Amino acid sequence: MATDLTDLGNWLAVPGVVCLWAAVLLRAPGALRSPQQRGLWLAVATAAAAMTLNLPDVVAYAMSRGPGYAHTIGLVRNLIGVLSAGAVLYFVAATTRGRKLQLTACVATVAWLTTLVALDAAAPDHGTHTMPPVGDPVPSLAYWLVLISAHVVANIVCVALCWRYSRRTESRGLAAGLRLFGLGTALAGLFWLAYLLKALFGSTWAMPALPLLMNLHGLLRAAAILVPTLFTLRRTCADIATTWRLWPLWRDLVEAVPHVALNKPRAWRVMELLWPPVPRNLLVYRKVIETRDAILILGEYVAPGAMEEARGQVTGRGVPEQRATAAALARVLKEARQAKLDGAPGQPGEAAALELPAIHTSQEGGDLADEARFLVDVAQAYAAPATTRK
Repeated sequence: MATDLTDLGNWLAVPGVVCLWAAVLLRAPGALRSPQQRGLWLAVATAAAAMTLNLPDVVAYAMSRGPGYAHTIGLVRNLIGVLSAGAVLYFVAATTRGRKLQLTACVATVAWLTTLVALDAAAPDHGTHTMPPVGDPVPSLAYWLVLISAHVVANIVCVALCWRYSRRTESRGLAAGLRLFGLGTALAGLFWLAYLLKALFGSTWAMPALPLLMNLHGLLRAAAILVPTLFTLRRTCADIATTWRLWPLWRDLVEAVPHVALNKPRAWRVMELLWPPVPRNLLVYRKVIETRDAILILGEYVAPGAMEEARGQVTGRGVPEQRATAAALARVLKEARQAKLDGAPGQPGEAAALELPAIHTSQEGGDLADEARFLVDVAQAYAAPATTRK
């Protein structure tokens, strides 16, 4: 069983490091511009560097180059690990807006790094830094206690604050990121607690599970910093689907009322998605606003009572209220569009008879999503053959 855990952990070493570096590179542009995300990104980047230097093949290569080379790699790996622990504290402080904790994280990190370098220099000549199953730690017990204390303190504080603030925040993305990061940090904390038991009491029962704990921690931290990317991807996919469904209705209405459109319709719907005429995050916003404006203008070409008549034809069939309204609106829009194209005179004041949900003018508002869903229902009904009245 112990051997199986070690083998599984070692097997996850390379995938864990690859996932960490992929996440670090993907999030670098956005994270470096955001003070709230910079500490998290630095924590994951330094963890990725430390885990890279701890890969079995890297350790074996360092050992083959001689004690001096192995010592340098081991020291650099430990120093980067402490820098990662300090970045963890800084990230939590930045997220919780704790100025004192930010300062404490910086001061503690410098103190830990300085102490480790001093203890390493004071130790007798040695090779790589290790805590062997039998024998004294290399380079010294004091060195390892300082190293372990840095990680344990940072991890305990991080887990506690991640759990607390993930329950308080209203942002689902931030809550998910904090929980994933806290869970990964908890696994790293167990890793270093096992080392503490070995250093103080010679206990080795947990050692076979350490590679698995460390590499699962890497995967969870990679997932934590990718949460904003995943939420953005989901929102982008939803916007693409909405734009695709709205496009036929929008195109027909803009053809009748061209001045409401910021840009002329493209020849093919797919071109609107591949080469959007406006920033992609504004695509749904523009389509909704322009469709609404066109509907209000075409309302002047709706015959009196046409909306009520259309509603009477679609109600009473178990159709939900919003879909009934959308179907009725689709019916009268098709007639109003044709009347506009035929040059019929408009009837100012009739536009108010058309039923449209309220909408704020912000592309981030929740009302925009409601409006888009309603217009998608209108577009679906508009495309149905039944909307053509005989």
